[in-house]
Amino acid sequence: MLIFPAIDLKNGRCVRLYQGQFQQETVVNENPLEQAVVFEKLGAKVLHLVDLDGALEGKPTNLPVIEQIAKTLSIPVQVGGGIRSIETIETLLSVGVARVIIGTAALLNPAFLQEALEKYGERIVVGIDAKDEHVATRGWLDVSDVHYIALAKQMEKMGVKTIVFTDISRDGTLAGPNFEQLQALQEAVSVQIVASGGVSSMDDIKQLNEMNLYGVITGKALYEGKIALEEALQAVEVC
Repeated sequence: MLIFPAIDLKNGRCVRLYQGQFQQETVVNENPLEQAVVFEKLGAKVLHLVDLDGALEGKPTNLPVIEQIAKTLSIPVQVGGGIRSIETIETLLSVGVARVIIGTAALLNPAFLQEALEKYGERIVVGIDAKDEHVATRGWLDVSDVHYIALAKQMEKMGVKTIVFTDISRDGTLAGPNFEQLQALQEAVSVQIVASGGVSSMDDIKQLNEMNLYGVITGKALYEGKIALEEALQAVEVC
């Protein structure tokens, strides 16, 4: 299982939110590049970036920082937040981003997603963010009536190979992942699943690894010292 250390970008800084609420922001590092380099030095094999401003505005707003990180690191970087056009995808890939995560547009603009999949294949990842099992969009401000598993099945039919699943109610809470929803998703589709939201301990990492998930994203637990990245990496390699 891959461990994706997370860097959430807001106003050019590395922050953490509580349950996706923009007013509950904690700055964890004024220098996101510095933080990214630390993760790579600790042994991270991949990095997860989210442009929080972009998720709200519908277009990347932290591109200079993203480019700086992607071009400095030697490990693959995946980016989500505000990716709603082919031009945006092309821009991100051109500055060194390995994979892009399409969230809101996957639900609201399937034609765009289909075009992106045809052009870029497995470099396109879909992010499904759910609240009470229903898909949320536009930086988690709107909640649809679409069930997360129904959307995942639709994504699989379209050719999506990897899905990042976030239970919004767990994000930034250190309350533990929603294992039940993750298990249901794992059983419903055959795509690669990346768990996100609520990871709080090594026990969480080990349990997710035992579920044979493709990956896990962790942020707050790393920043608060609940999980040591080196220990987590070693645990998933041994299991």
